[in-house]
Amino acid sequence: MPTPRTGRDRTARDNSLVTQLRQSKRAGRIAEAASVGIKILLVKILLLGIVDAISVYALFVLFLKQDWVVFGLVLAVTLIVNWIYFSKNALPAKYLTPGLIFLVIFQIFVVGYSGYIAFTNYGTGHNSTREDAVASLIASAQQRVPDSVAYDITVIEQLGAYSLLVTDPDGRISVGSADAPLREVTDAETDADGVATALPGYTSLKFSDIAANQEVIAALSVPLTDDPNEGVLRTPDGSKAYLYLSDLVYDEAARTMTNTTTNVVYAEDRTVGAFAAEDGTELRPGWKVEVGFDNFARAFGTDSIRGPLINVTLWTFAFAFLSVATTFALGLFLALVFNDLRMRGRNVYRVILILPYAFPAFLSALVWAGLLNPQFGFVNQVLFGGAEIPWLTNEWLAKFSIIFVNLWLGFPYMFLVCTGALQSIPGELQEAATVDGARPWQVFRLIKLPLLLVSVAPLLISSFAFNFNNFNLIYMLTNGGPRDVTAGVNVGATDILISMVYKVAFVGANRDYGLASAFSIIIFLLVAVVSIISFRQTKALEELN
Repeated sequence: MPTPRTGRDRTARDNSLVTQLRQSKRAGRIAEAASVGIKILLVKILLLGIVDAISVYALFVLFLKQDWVVFGLVLAVTLIVNWIYFSKNALPAKYLTPGLIFLVIFQIFVVGYSGYIAFTNYGTGHNSTREDAVASLIASAQQRVPDSVAYDITVIEQLGAYSLLVTDPDGRISVGSADAPLREVTDAETDADGVATALPGYTSLKFSDIAANQEVIAALSVPLTDDPNEGVLRTPDGSKAYLYLSDLVYDEAARTMTNTTTNVVYAEDRTVGAFAAEDGTELRPGWKVEVGFDNFARAFGTDSIRGPLINVTLWTFAFAFLSVATTFALGLFLALVFNDLRMRGRNVYRVILILPYAFPAFLSALVWAGLLNPQFGFVNQVLFGGAEIPWLTNEWLAKFSIIFVNLWLGFPYMFLVCTGALQSIPGELQEAATVDGARPWQVFRLIKLPLLLVSVAPLLISSFAFNFNNFNLIYMLTNGGPRDVTAGVNVGATDILISMVYKVAFVGANRDYGLASAFSIIIFLLVAVVSIISFRQTKALEELN
């Protein structure tokens, strides 16, 4: 007969069940945490694997180029990143590291490299290494050797790159491309005449393929050996190749380039990065070299550059100052008008006034360029009855047009800022001043304006810095014109410093990145000095608080 269970037994059983349930939930939470930890660890390993793969590839390239400084930096950063993310104690560094890496790559490196370029001759004709310049010079002076032996060839292709499968008159078979000189092969397929027709790993081009890519194949130059003076093979029709030799012969020991036709010797000039004759004639292209402060000396020491640089700098300051002054004045005036409670429909007017601010600035500048067109623009045809007023081609009218269009683009921003600043001024101050007998102009000049400047002074400084580099408006409206034909650089009457830098670096046949980078450093220094002085002056306004 079973023993009846007492209340104590039931209580012990219930407690046991509760304990088991708690242990089960605890085990579940531990298992869930462990699974999440494993997932995070796998994601971490995957991301670090991608980073390490990129780093290994970069290290391999840097090792081949023997760039040991950058090689050491990449290796050190890779090791530090792996240590940080596999460490259990470097929690703050795990959050800071991605931001620091992107900051270094996209900000510090870009600024530092631009500064470095200012001390080089980097630009058109000097944008590569000496070895590339030698190869380019020799290739540019190649001439077909009279009565050259004809080489039987088959044009072959691999991964989109063309090569020549060559059978010389002695029956030897070689393969080469523009980047690799001829090398002898033994596994090529030949026809009944012993001419090579195919090579394993390559695709032999048919006649239709050769005809479709005739220009590319005709321009293909395959070096015979590693020595560029030995000549190259070129084919006019894709079936026969001929020997081409250069009129320029390079002497590695003497570091000279000799023209065999004129017998002129061009010696290496390391100061300018080019081969130069005794009369100063240079061979182009040259190569990039460090020139120290030569670019700054050219900017301030060459009359044809110094004069336009001074004029552009003065106009840049005038444009930035007038832009801030006019937009602030109009924006403040409209803010005062529409901040008056007696003005009816002011909310509708406010919406209308900020419409120019809603459109992209570069599109608005293009629209205004059409409106101000001298021949068929709306302003001349409608407002001035068909007069041909050169708004964008006359020096002073173009400057006026730029200030006017920038006023139209910029006053809504100042209107919004001033409206908010005025509404933050306590009304009791104006009431107290009115009771004391102050007139509206005195209230504005002695109370509202000083308090307003406390809020908007930093914005005025930032607006000045923005207009100092307002590239979009200048480029879209006038493109910096009208052109100054007497200047030694590509510059116009309405160019500001940043648009002049753009033209020097990227417009025209002769692009001078070194001089443009020197101008960029000058811009940075000017903006920094103006900002420092302006922010120091605004400290006096803080006492009003």
